[in-house]
Amino acid sequence: MRTTDLEKVRATLWAAADELRANSKLTPVQYRDPVLGLVFLAYAENRFEEVRGEVESNRSARNPAQPADYKAKSVLYVPDESRLSHIVNRPEGDDIGKAVDEAIKAIEAANPELKDILPRGYQKLERATLIELLRLFAPLPTQLSGDAFGFIYEDFLSNFAAQEGKGGGEYFTPYSIVRLIVEILEPFQGRVFDPACGSGGMFVQCGKFVERHHESATHKLSIYGAEKTDDTVPLAKMNLALHGLSGEIRQANSYYEDPHKAVGAFDYVMANPPFNVDKVKKEQLAGDKRFPFGMPKADNANYLWIQQFYSALTDTGRAGFVMANSAGDAGHSEKEIRKQLVKTGAVDVMVAISSNFFYTVTLPVTLWFLDKAKSGTPREDTVLFIDARHIFRQIDRAHRDFLPEQIEYLANIVRLYRGEDVETHAGSGALIAGNFSDGKYADVAGLCKVATRAEIEAQGWSLNPGRYIGTAAIDDDEEDFAIKLESLFEEFTRLSDEAAELRTRVDAAITGILDA
Repeated sequence: MRTTDLEKVRATLWAAADELRANSKLTPVQYRDPVLGLVFLAYAENRFEEVRGEVESNRSARNPAQPADYKAKSVLYVPDESRLSHIVNRPEGDDIGKAVDEAIKAIEAANPELKDILPRGYQKLERATLIELLRLFAPLPTQLSGDAFGFIYEDFLSNFAAQEGKGGGEYFTPYSIVRLIVEILEPFQGRVFDPACGSGGMFVQCGKFVERHHESATHKLSIYGAEKTDDTVPLAKMNLALHGLSGEIRQANSYYEDPHKAVGAFDYVMANPPFNVDKVKKEQLAGDKRFPFGMPKADNANYLWIQQFYSALTDTGRAGFVMANSAGDAGHSEKEIRKQLVKTGAVDVMVAISSNFFYTVTLPVTLWFLDKAKSGTPREDTVLFIDARHIFRQIDRAHRDFLPEQIEYLANIVRLYRGEDVETHAGSGALIAGNFSDGKYADVAGLCKVATRAEIEAQGWSLNPGRYIGTAAIDDDEEDFAIKLESLFEEFTRLSDEAAELRTRVDAAITGILDA
């Protein structure tokens, strides 16, 4: 489908589904799971039909196709009773809710990896709402291709996250941010870990990256995730299954639990952890090898996450993650941890992102990239800083994202820095030619700069891209008062934490003098 047509389909589907929710007794949270369950069945049927002819052509009446034949194609086996197109054509007097619940049971029975993860309880939905939802989704398998259907599913996850506010943001990271992380990380093959995996979007985009490079994601990637919230684990498993992936997703609080024995175990780490979390019981983490640079004294978990990501990597591993801007300049104990991290040589790329990319955080954020394989390369003593705050598509006043060519352009800057070939399939050729006409990396004022470790030390070990690149022209009118206020509050909180720490040290010093 053309992008414009797909956008219309997505908007129409969401508007219709949301209208049904508005006229029902259900809250967005109660409505989310049954709707995603129906989209899941429609998507599964779509992928099943795409390969059915090929699979059955190699079989006979005596030797019919088996679920394993579809699994070999990274597709779920969909029994007749689990197909929405069949359910919607049942006699009018049938118990439709019961039929959908039985459809869920049947597809789980045919695909053991789905056991107990799909939504149930359709008999509790209002009959009129369920029938209208079925009429909305049942025709889709014959109207959309697999990739288009994937966008529909991601769009519904995104919209539910927006409706649920802060809670929704815990399970969904915007597509374009995930895509940019994956393109810079380049997870061609190996073990991939996300200790705050939400609905599994990072894993899905890793799989798509591998497939774009003409390889099988199921053969090239091993997936491991941890997620704190019980209700979100099934979302991640559903998302993986829909995209022909499987993995070990565990319910765990990654501050205190390490279900995958992560230290030194993974080729790639990706995450969008919760920012600025306080009240973590750091005394329970003493001696934990996941935190090799020590405990931050500030009541803030950002540097607990950063150390987890670093320590989980193999000697040649790469990490890419989202982090609050304040982490790049945080002082005192956090600065000391950052200094130790920079001195390892693993910090590779820092990308500043503008505000309004996330549903729950209006603040601008920074993407961090670590690469332990830098040792012994020309990049060993350097960090690439990119200011992408002026690069975005304005969706509406409150939301932004990246266009495909913008994602490719930013990733290509990193590829040039690494000495790799650029990619222009998404249309970034003109952007690259504008600033890197000779096909080689060069610092560009307001966009990118390679800084040495000595330069970083001179800047107080800051990893804030703006300190090295210089500020690109950004219209101040684009930042509304709420964003500025939130940014000021974050800075105030950081300074308050530092003041409290300093007060404790002064009190201890004075007490020591008086006691003497």
